[in-house]
Amino acid sequence: MAINPETQAFAGRLKQALTRCPRQICTPSDLALYFNLNHTGQQVTNQAVQKWLAGHSKPSPDKMETLARLCRVSVQWLRYGIPETPLVPAQAPVAASGLLPAEQTLLERFRSLSACQRHLVAELVAQLALDWAMGRNADSKS
Repeated sequence: MAINPETQAFAGRLKQALTRCPRQICTPSDLALYFNLNHTGQQVTNQAVQKWLAGHSKPSPDKMETLARLCRVSVQWLRYGIPETPLVPAQAPVAASGLLPAEQTLLERFRSLSACQRHLVAELVAQLALDWAMGRNADSKS
């Protein structure tokens, strides 16, 4: 059986979403149980979930919606790997350096930190960017 890159990419996103899921889900059977408790349609088997996680198949659209809701990510991100909002703000003023004034200030302050502090800030920014990419932009929560 040929490996489908799109299905493999979905499996990677599902695994990533599960690591950030509010509920600890460690095994395919954990996911199947949690999924079946929250899905109103046809139930899934442990084997079906294992195929999702192994990249051998993808769930139907209604099951994809349930997975996204359980993991608190957008359906669009889980299905396709793209965020729901555009990446670039419309017509933002850019300085000659290519940075916005606020970005220039931030960079200057970042450079004044110790190596340990810079590492912590970089880790925080990576986590925030991941939240945003997964469709959990804090600005859109109400």
